[in-house]
Amino acid sequence: MSNPADPISSAPLPGLAHGLRLGRHLLPNRVFAAPMAGVTDRPYRRLARQLGAGYCVSEMVTSRADLRDTLKTSRRANHDGEAAPIAVQIVGTDPGQIAEATRYNLERGADIIDINMGCPAKKVCNRWAGSALMQDEDLAARLVEAAVAAARPFDAPVTLKMRAGWCASARNAPRIARRAEAAGAAMLVVHGRTREQGYGGQAEYDTLAEVKRSVGIPVVANGDIDSPQKAAAVLRQSGADAVMIGRAALGRPWLFGQVAAFLQGGVVLPDPAPAQWCDWLFVHLDDHYALYGQAIGVRTARKHVGWYVASLPGGDAFRRQFNTLGSAAEQLAALRGFLDPDSNQTAPLAA
Repeated sequence: MSNPADPISSAPLPGLAHGLRLGRHLLPNRVFAAPMAGVTDRPYRRLARQLGAGYCVSEMVTSRADLRDTLKTSRRANHDGEAAPIAVQIVGTDPGQIAEATRYNLERGADIIDINMGCPAKKVCNRWAGSALMQDEDLAARLVEAAVAAARPFDAPVTLKMRAGWCASARNAPRIARRAEAAGAAMLVVHGRTREQGYGGQAEYDTLAEVKRSVGIPVVANGDIDSPQKAAAVLRQSGADAVMIGRAALGRPWLFGQVAAFLQGGVVLPDPAPAQWCDWLFVHLDDHYALYGQAIGVRTARKHVGWYVASLPGGDAFRRQFNTLGSAAEQLAALRGFLDPDSNQTAPLAA
């Protein structure tokens, strides 16, 4: 197996300077932001797009109609001011509910529907949703068929995000990929871990390469992609058409633009200094408070700020102090004092 960290295999790949076609949509580049529950809300997605992500997927929303009117679900389905194409990830186990959820979200502005078969969380898998669906290949295929049929009148593509398999002895992503393609899926995203691994260990890309050899639709690599060089190495090893980045971009959303610049032209962009990225963070937080309101917004902003300051000198002590603050005004004032953003410079990241 080739080593994704090898400097030779990490060289930029030719042919990635153009975007990727997904149904009627032309995505501007091949660097995508992964859906993450509790993280990739509308403010995060808008920032990721601004800083170079060519495509973003919403947090997963339930396919159950009886839960749609909850505040949590309504916030996850909020796309106000978001640029097209809008991709909504749905989760569920019943083909009828998946079809109805597909129609519901497309009628309310979604352009693309993504089906979640990758979430390893126990509360999801215990209901046989998320990555638990990989244990039932027939049901997985029926869910894709139901979504594709429901999306057809809207001319909307349906995609599938899954894992390498349920466990080490059942890396069945290639079989599910073939059935998903036959059912009409337009693109596949494969996280190179099994559900059994959760987020532990290391992602592997051999299964992903087998998926790519098995189908004719675009395949996206996901898992442990934390630098432009790693993205190029994974694409080279797997033959995938694009990369999707999740946890590695937490606190450094400029990673999307760095990866895109490297894949498109071999350009290595340096990490911006705090004086450069603090303005992005303040805009992100303003949008965050507006979506969630003062009480919830202040509480949920803490994790985002914690990710940003984690690697800075004094960041851990600041995070502990920041987590005691009870208002948006206090949080913003503390951040300004910590980061000392006297300059309005912004880093030259091209979307």
